[in-house]
Amino acid sequence: MSPDLRCYLVTSGTSRRTVEVAAAAAAGGAGMIQVRAKETSTVELLELVCAVADAVHAARPAARVVVDDRADVAYAARRRGAEVHGVHLGQDDLPVVEARALLGPEALIGLTTGTPELVRAAEEQRELLDYVGAGPFRPTPTKDSGRAPLGVDGYGELVAATQLQIVAIGGITVADVPALARTGVAGVALVREIMDAPQPAEAAAQVLAAFPGRS
Repeated sequence: MSPDLRCYLVTSGTSRRTVEVAAAAAAGGAGMIQVRAKETSTVELLELVCAVADAVHAARPAARVVVDDRADVAYAARRRGAEVHGVHLGQDDLPVVEARALLGPEALIGLTTGTPELVRAAEEQRELLDYVGAGPFRPTPTKDSGRAPLGVDGYGELVAATQLQIVAIGGITVADVPALARTGVAGVALVREIMDAPQPAEAAAQVLAAFPGRS
């Protein structure tokens, strides 16, 4: 079964709260949890990934957990028996073909894009990928991609350029989701809107409500 990309949480931080918010979002219906902690050590990242995976699986077994950038950490967590499903790669990370060889045919692999050229290049590797992220939707302090913001109007061209599912990302708020859902994207990725929400499960549920039904 393909992953439910409608509500895609990208975590921030490395504390117990990170684990708790990830589990709460999953309980609220988030289908994808990406563990992102760029400034931490590899050992600490592995422990965080395993902790998030355990908590998310307990909250909602159908939710999928992937690791930002680090195919090696995803591999190590899977070897430990953690419910980690794959990796989300940036353009400068391990190439998709090598990540697929490392993680195997069942793993989830996503790739960051954000321009028609990058989306078309991803389409050429469609057999190795499960989805692409595309952004930024608007400028965001979380990540400086160097790409121009897409806005709502920028996603139609990207959706038309690939058969891969596209997840919009970059400064997206819950209020933005209905308009983005109408562009044909498969889902939206959020960081602060869920990580900083008083009720992360409710925020996730609001995102899902903007997309056509999928139980």
